[in-house]
Order: sequence, then structure tokens, then C-alpha cells
Amino acid sequence: MSEQGREPSARNRLAMERARAAARQRRQRALLVVLGTVAVAAVAVVVAVVVVSRNGDEPIDDTYKGALAPAARQQDGSVAMAQQGVTAPVLDVWEDFQCPACKAMEKRLGGAMKQLAAQGKLKVVYRPFQLFQQDPLMSNSRRAANAAACMPAGQWVKYHDKLYAEQPSEGDKGFANEDLVKWAADLGVTDPSFAACVDGGQKMKAVGQASAQAGKAGVDSTPYLALDGKKVDDAVLGSPDDLKKAVAGAGGTPAPGSTRSGGTANGTAGGADGVTAAARW
Repeated sequence: MSEQGREPSARNRLAMERARAAARQRRQRALLVVLGTVAVAAVAVVVAVVVVSRNGDEPIDDTYKGALAPAARQQDGSVAMAQQGVTAPVLDVWEDFQCPACKAMEKRLGGAMKQLAAQGKLKVVYRPFQLFQQDPLMSNSRRAANAAACMPAGQWVKYHDKLYAEQPSEGDKGFANEDLVKWAADLGVTDPSFAACVDGGQKMKAVGQASAQAGKAGVDSTPYLALDGKKVDDAVLGSPDDLKKAVAGAGGTPAPGSTRSGGTANGTAGGADGVTAAARW
């Protein structure tokens, strides 16, 4: 093929890169950077938390519609999605169900994560935590995280997706307990113990511990993805293909500091009840 024949393709690729760069810049201008302090084992950890406004034109990754890999609750409260025997590579997903940027990331990459896990190529570890400390965002975040911690592992991933689908607009009160229970029932979770767990805030201690873990793990933005213990670059978050390439190049053995065993980066689950990542406007 002649140089002339290849030129339009090159121009198209350049245009796509410029469009993506422009989109990133628009998102960055919309960022609200919040500094918080998380106390973990009496050690103050400064966490920078990033929140973005809704992006209505965020593409949806609908490339995977197959069965999900099994999900299991880990000792530290996180939920691992992986085929039996798959321990690496590990993708840790730190998220808040009230965070618009987390919802945008899920729309963009959630399908790829599910596909890779179903194919036995990846272990995905979901780590929801409470980000905000000002109402109504704080209460929304706490109720959603508590409900997720109450949810049985068998329906957890679908419930995770439902919470993002029902995410309230910033500034609005949402994630009411009655809705959280109804959405679970829609997925077949009708055990009265789930409703009691949601209504009674029975997992709030676990929510606080998860938030403390986020600080100890070095989470400095949301969403925060770590592949084998190393923060995933923004470029990798750009598309499902970029994520798949990163996973393919990760190898089969997690790097030191990976959370594959179910703890924090150093294998412990620190934190105390009520300790959260502070978010101030």
C-alpha cells in the first residue's frame, strides 16, 4: 500500500488521540481535588481525593455480555471476582458508589474487567469505601457502601452495577435504605437479614475499615486502580483495549505489595470504626 493510502489512517489515529487528550483536559478542569486525613494505627495519612462531575457522553463498554466469574468475600471485606485457582494478575478497584468518576470508569472499563476475569486472565478485587464527609454525599456514600458490604457474594457484582446505575446526582439525597433493599430484591436477594443489615447499618464498621485501608494503600484519587500493587496509569484507563494490554503484560506473579491475599498492601487490614477519608468542599 502506498504512503498516500496509509495517510488517512494515520490522520484518523492522530485525530482520535487529540480528541482523547481534549476529553482528559476537560475532565481535569472539572476535577475537585480534596485533601483528607485518614488515621490508620495512629498514623496520619494524607489522601488526595478526586471527584469529577457527571459526563453524560461517557462511552459504555458493552463488549462482554457473558457469564461472570465467581465472586467471593475476602477476609478484609473486599470482594474478589476470579475463576477458581486464578491468583494473578490482580486488579484492585478502589471506588465510591457516590463518585461520578467511578461510575464513568465502570461504564468505560467494567465490561473488560468482567471479560478478563471470566476468561481466567485476571482477578478483580473490588474495594468500595466511603469517600465523602459532607452531606448529602457522605450519607449517600455510607449507605451504599454499607449495603454493598451486606450483599451476599453471589449477587455482589450485579448489585455493584445496580448501585452505579442508580447513583444520585451530586447534591441530591439518594441511596435510601428502602431503595437499597428493593434493588437487592430485584436481583433475588430477599432474605430478611439483608434488609436488617441495611436498615441497621450493621456494616458501618467495615465501611470505616475499608476507608482506612484506602489511605494506608496510598489511594490518592478515585477511581483508583492498582495492577499487581502498582497504580494504573491514566493512559491505561482510556479504553478497554488499553486495560487488556496492560493485563496481558502484567505476567503471572503479583509484584510485592499486591493485595491478592485479601489484605492491604502489606497484608493487614487496619483501621477503626468510623475512620473515613475526609472530603471537604
